[in-house]
Amino acid sequence: MPERSAPYAAAPARTQGRRHAEPPPRGRSEYQRDRDRIIHSTAFRRLEYKTQVFVNHEGDLFRTRLTHSLEVAQIARSIARRLKLDEDLTEAIALAHDLGHTPFGHTGQDALNECMKPWGGFEHNLQSLRVVDLLEQRYAEFDGLNLTFETREGILKHCSVKHARQLGDIGQRFIRKQRPSLEAQLANVADEIAYNNHDVDDGLRSGLVTLEQLAEVRLFKRHMDVTLKAYPALSGRRLTHETIRRMIDTLVTDLLDTSAQNIRRHAPGSVDEVRAAPALIAFSPEVNEEQLALKRFLRDNLYRHYRVARMSRKARRIVVDLFEAFAGEPRLLPPEFQHRAAADQPRAIADYIAGMTDRYAMLEHRRLFAMEET
Repeated sequence: MPERSAPYAAAPARTQGRRHAEPPPRGRSEYQRDRDRIIHSTAFRRLEYKTQVFVNHEGDLFRTRLTHSLEVAQIARSIARRLKLDEDLTEAIALAHDLGHTPFGHTGQDALNECMKPWGGFEHNLQSLRVVDLLEQRYAEFDGLNLTFETREGILKHCSVKHARQLGDIGQRFIRKQRPSLEAQLANVADEIAYNNHDVDDGLRSGLVTLEQLAEVRLFKRHMDVTLKAYPALSGRRLTHETIRRMIDTLVTDLLDTSAQNIRRHAPGSVDEVRAAPALIAFSPEVNEEQLALKRFLRDNLYRHYRVARMSRKARRIVVDLFEAFAGEPRLLPPEFQHRAAADQPRAIADYIAGMTDRYAMLEHRRLFAMEET
């Protein structure tokens, strides 16, 4: 944490603690310990083979959940330093925010949610919290990673009041309609900056969207125009990268300036006052509308592209087939999940499927449904 941290920052010395008491860490802060535990977790390593938009086998150059999480952490930590927030807490939240994501991106989540509807549904934010609270099996004295309250709170970006009532202290802010720490707010917005811009890059690389289409989007067009004015002969990947890096710079600068203004206006003197204030980490209205227009463009032209839809249909079938197979015959589950299924069969199946990488889910599907040797 920077030496001159602000009074509204989540100082590790004032953490609300861990679910299981532990001696304080030596040579590092409580939030540094959280970050380190996340990086060394099994769930974090699996993010390398979980995808954003493109299924893992479609190419080596597209983003994965791991590269996305690293990009979010870089953006969030840079802004945290300027705002005098706790950089380590911000980074820990950013690195952990997708730990509960299913294989095959949002398609996998939607399919698993549908399968789990009779048992409360499935939501990747809640699953990420479940991963760090229960599913990671690394320590002798407790399940999960035993992270601090502040990191766990930041991981849980969204939650219904119904689910919040079941989560104890970590769900109280949803019931009281309060805000999380500024570090958590920042990690959340940095997530938007990262995925919007890298999905533009991946969309262009894949050929599913074109520069001509993106030229209709104000945020992209004005930065491409600036790039071409400075480098008239530029084209191809260099033009794309130069445009995107300018977009990111604009979004980061606007977020930093607007958030600093909000903090000065509300002048929170503590994390508790941050919780009672409106959202302080935010874009200006003008830039927010631009980034929302980019998000709408990606939804309509990339995420709903027929090639993405075809792959999504296959992915959905794999998730649904796996769930139905395990629900019909729990003995098909690996032994450790059979043991969990004795207490809560549907949730144990969801835990198993959510933890799969894209390629493992496809392999498991072949094992269960293909007649040839696998």
